Amino acid sequence: MAIDDILLPALAERRAQQLYRSRRSVASAQGPELIVDGKSYLAFCSNDYLGFANHPEVIAAFQRAADEYGVGSGASHLVCGHSALHQQLEEALAEFTGRPRALLFSTGYMANLGAITALLGKDDFIFEDKLNHASLLDAGLLSGARFQRFLHNDIDNLESRLARADGGRKLIAVDGVFSMDGDCAPLPELAELAERHDAWLMVDDAHGIGVLGARGAGCAEFFNLSERQLPILMGTLGKAFGTFGAFVAGSEALIETLVQFARSYIYTTALPPAVAAASLKSLQLMQRESWRREHLQQLIQRFRRGAEQIGLQLCASQTAIQPLLIGDAGAALRWSEQLAARGIWISAIRPPTVPANSARLRITLSAAHSEAQIDRLLMALSEVANSL
Repeated sequence: MAIDDILLPALAERRAQQLYRSRRSVASAQGPELIVDGKSYLAFCSNDYLGFANHPEVIAAFQRAADEYGVGSGASHLVCGHSALHQQLEEALAEFTGRPRALLFSTGYMANLGAITALLGKDDFIFEDKLNHASLLDAGLLSGARFQRFLHNDIDNLESRLARADGGRKLIAVDGVFSMDGDCAPLPELAELAERHDAWLMVDDAHGIGVLGARGAGCAEFFNLSERQLPILMGTLGKAFGTFGAFVAGSEALIETLVQFARSYIYTTALPPAVAAASLKSLQLMQRESWRREHLQQLIQRFRRGAEQIGLQLCASQTAIQPLLIGDAGAALRWSEQLAARGIWISAIRPPTVPANSARLRITLSAAHSEAQIDRLLMALSEVANSL
């Protein structure tokens, strides 16, 4: 049977279930206002939390590095692709996160995959929150370790599973800020539990790094967790940094272990040096311009107050991720379409990205937004709520 004859029925079924995904092409730089298909939209679906993706200083740093180093790294880090700019960025990220070393990966997915599969094998255990990002879940499954998912942020459920684990290494892996709900993991309690059960704690801080903490150093700073309490810290550069890539920060032994055994680090081309230069500039701005985090927090509170006044059901989030729960996938699509008709772009997030019957609008705020833009969003949401 031809491949299309096998694949097309599954695609048709997904479309019938209102779960079909489609791409749209953006014809402008990332920012609060985007041009899509010739129309201008006020966007609330980007992870550019601090507004660095189109920052002139970040762009200039990228351009200068491209002039000097070219546009490609040429090879993997262990062959000839590890530039002086990569080294500078790793050292700066280690200092920023308060860890002895940091190691760059080409994506957050590869960082999670590389770290977990390098640390665990079939005789070990991994415990993951049910709402973890797909990359953490996939890494746990691919590691071959005995894989268990515990109820979301449920310390008692996790402890009962840890108590039954005998022999081997034990790793607890969670999102610092959950990407679809916007809430934080109870990291102090998880760190205490890990110590009590002789387990390691790993945090994917993709949505916390740059945003949480007085310096923007993420969940570890926000919860005041030491390297001993949180030995494996992953962060991404494609969100608050506004660039691309990821890193794992930790001890000398951890990083050397990843260099030697993390296949997604060893066997892939290094980030372009110009991306490392841009990320270094973002890191400098992140530490210098604390007003961005302060402004973002003000916008979050303004949005939540306004949403409550018009009766919207938001998740219990105090982060830049503010999901509006709809439930039905088709209804979530209608909300998104109605907002688009009013010039507001917010994606409808549907299963399997989120659990069944929990489709939502994943509203994300940025320091690049203004108060007037938040008010425009609230007005549009109120109109759609009344019309639907």
